[in-house]
Amino acid sequence: MTGKRTRSFKCAVHHRDREVCSENDFHILVQEPPVFRRMVRIIADEFLTEERDRKYYADHYTCCPPPLFIVFITLIELGFFTYYTVAMGGVNPSGPVPIDSVFIYRPDKRLEVWRFLFYMVLHAGWLHLLFNLLVQVLVGLPLEMVHGSLRIGVVYMAGVLAGSLGTSVFDTEVYLVGASGGVYALLAAHLANVLLNYNNMEFGIVRLIGIFVVASADVGFAVYDRYAAEQPGPSVSYVAHLTGALAGLTIGLLVLKNFEQKLHEQLMWWVALGVYAACTIFAILFNVFNPGYP
Repeated sequence: MTGKRTRSFKCAVHHRDREVCSENDFHILVQEPPVFRRMVRIIADEFLTEERDRKYYADHYTCCPPPLFIVFITLIELGFFTYYTVAMGGVNPSGPVPIDSVFIYRPDKRLEVWRFLFYMVLHAGWLHLLFNLLVQVLVGLPLEMVHGSLRIGVVYMAGVLAGSLGTSVFDTEVYLVGASGGVYALLAAHLANVLLNYNNMEFGIVRLIGIFVVASADVGFAVYDRYAAEQPGPSVSYVAHLTGALAGLTIGLLVLKNFEQKLHEQLMWWVALGVYAACTIFAILFNVFNPGYP
C-alpha cells in the first residue's frame, strides 16, 4: 500500500516527521508564506465574511493600486496639526483650537461652504489627533485594502460632511474641528459589516463589544467635554461623532462590496439610501433658508 500512495501524501508524512530536509526530497520546498501574504490573510479573516472570498482575496491581492486615501488624509491632518502647533506656539491634550483658521467650521461663517468639509484637517490637541489617526489607520487602511480607495473615500467624506451638517442643525453654537465624522463613518461601516455577518466571523460578539466600548468611551468624553468641563474658548461639538456614524452606517450599506451582493435591490439598501439622502437634503435646506441662524 505504501508504494501506491501519491507523492503529495508521502511528502506530507515525511515533512511531519521532519524527513524532508532538502529541495531534492520529492522535489519540493516547504516554506512559510512571506510577511505580506500573512498580513493579507489576517485582513481577509478580519474584514471578509465568506471563506471563499477570504481565500480569493488572500491569493490574489497585490496591493496594486495601493491604498493611498487613508495614508494621504492622515499625512494631511498630521501636517496641518504640526503647522498650527508651531504657529500657535504650544500644544496640550485638548488644545489650543485654531479659532481664526479659514478651515474651522464656525456657526457665524456658515456661508463659507468649504468649512463644511475642510474642518477635518484641524484638531483640538494631540489627544484628539492621536485617537482619530489611530482609528482611521487601524480600521480604515484594512477596509481600503479590501474595498478600494474610492469606496472608502466616499464613506469617509460622507461622514465628514454629515458631521458638519448635523452640527449646524442640532448643536448650533459650537465650533467644529477634527476628522471624527469621517473616523466614525469608518467605524460604523465596519460595525455594519460585523452586525450583518457576525455569525460567519470569528469572535463576532467580541468585535461588537469592542467597537461599542471604544466608540462609547470617546463619545462619552466628548459629551463631558461639551457640557461639564470648563472651556477656555468656544465649545467643540460631539454631534459630529453621531451623525458621522449614521453616515458611515448608511453609505457603508450602499457602497461596500460585502453589502452589494446581499442588499442590492433589497429593502435595506433602499432604506439606507433614503435615510442618508433625506437627512442631507434637510440639513442643506435648513442652512440655506436660515443663513443667519443662530
